[in-house]
Amino acid sequence: MFKESVIIALKSLTVNKLRSILTMLGIIIGVSAVITMVSIGMGIKKQIQDSIASLGSNMLIVTAGAPRVNGVRQAAGSGENLKLDDASAIKKRIKNIDFLTPMVQRSYQIINGRQNWNTVVYGITPAYMSIRSLTVKSGSFITKNDLNTRSRIAVIGTTVATNLFGSDNPVGKNIRINNDPYKVIGVLESKGQSTIGQDQDDCVLIPVTTAMERLMAVTSIRIIDIQVSSADKIDMVQQQIETLLRQRHHIKNPVNDDFQVRNLTSIMETMNNTTTMITLLLGSIAAISLLVGGIGIMNIMIVSVTERTREIGIRKALGATFNDIMLQFLIESIIVSVIGGLIGIVLGCGTAAAISKFGGFATVITVGPILLSFFFSVGIGLFFGIYPARKAAKLNPIDALRYE
Repeated sequence: MFKESVIIALKSLTVNKLRSILTMLGIIIGVSAVITMVSIGMGIKKQIQDSIASLGSNMLIVTAGAPRVNGVRQAAGSGENLKLDDASAIKKRIKNIDFLTPMVQRSYQIINGRQNWNTVVYGITPAYMSIRSLTVKSGSFITKNDLNTRSRIAVIGTTVATNLFGSDNPVGKNIRINNDPYKVIGVLESKGQSTIGQDQDDCVLIPVTTAMERLMAVTSIRIIDIQVSSADKIDMVQQQIETLLRQRHHIKNPVNDDFQVRNLTSIMETMNNTTTMITLLLGSIAAISLLVGGIGIMNIMIVSVTERTREIGIRKALGATFNDIMLQFLIESIIVSVIGGLIGIVLGCGTAAAISKFGGFATVITVGPILLSFFFSVGIGLFFGIYPARKAAKLNPIDALRYE
């Protein structure tokens, strides 16, 4: 009976092709919209994760705080109380730290012959390479000896290398920063743009001691990047760092902190929660069209019951039971939703792929949303097919036979 019911349902749908296609259209649009919207939301989530991860895993960032002048808090990062000794003390006295690098930065015009390029010069230590997961494309990286000797050497990003040297290999050549010569010892592997559109290859790295004493003439550092050994120890290490710096800076009230400690893991969790909510919102809005498609299925099935009233009467007269009639019309509504769901999956995946390829926006297509939207569409077809099926099954066979 089930096989025969499927065959009859397919024949019924092919008799009115245009009506069947229009009925499926709501399901097709709904499923494809859900897949597309969820893939966009997951693409946003992945981009944010990649951007934060590019800064390093299990990261804490200590920045010079915003001091108070006559009771007024100044701009963040304008403090000058964060010293190299603070970074050394943190590394020496606090456990569960894998890597630590103090850092200063400032924008300069970099010159090579007649070529020039404005970029940010970072004063860093060798640990910066491990913290930021950098790879040297050619040449070498800054060493501890370079720090001790205040060497005028530089490692440059691919954007700087391209704009100053073109296709030539810059390793071993000199560039000028603030009119002083610096020897290029390495070129970094490209990391591309961050989520916020910042070019991560547009940078020049020099030893932090060279930057502070020979280039910028400063005695304070701006940032200390810290990589904690494991994620479950981040909060503990953060508290220990805050306590240590308050002791060193003679601060009794945390309100008067002249530093800030930011936890990238907390930022990651917050952003993940936010993007998950955005994804659910987009998927929920798209799912509304599935409900509209279900209402369309119910509407068409009611029309079908009315058109086939005499046929139903003949079936009942020949011995068809209540369950037989119910099954017949439920199968028809489910077939509509299954075919519409399959077409919607193809259309949704194709749309998401097209957005990723031509729209310049990364989308992430996963199996979960595809299966969820498909089975939801089948459930919609089943749910909205019950009323027309019950209406058909409850028809009085005598009244149905007399129906014109």
